[in-house]
Amino acid sequence: MAHPIDVHVGRRLRQRRRLLGLTQEKLAQAVDIRFQQIQKYESGSNRISASRLWSLAKALDVSITYFFEGMNGAEPKLDFDLRSEYGFAETPAEGLLDEKETIDLVRYYYQLGEEPRRRLLDLARALSES
Repeated sequence: MAHPIDVHVGRRLRQRRRLLGLTQEKLAQAVDIRFQQIQKYESGSNRISASRLWSLAKALDVSITYFFEGMNGAEPKLDFDLRSEYGFAETPAEGLLDEKETIDLVRYYYQLGEEPRRRLLDLARALSES
């Protein structure tokens, strides 16, 4: 069974990779490993060593602490549910940032200028109220 911290770090790895539009293969090439290893890291089935985490952080242009954001400092129990009672901050919706479509939407949203972003947000708000 994967440790909850390894799962959390793997999810953060996947989120950042997708946000940058990288494939597992491209990220693996950047850190000189096979893409299957990236798959294992992202699922939490393999732990990421300190030196590999350093390489991944550099390749993804984030600090090491990025991978641990969302944790409140307490080590979660092994029979876990990724909510605050087990050491993780609450998320808006379970698995929301695990969806490729969500990551694509966020990436494209931030590529827009300020005015189009505001109009898109207004549109989304209006559609959700109908």
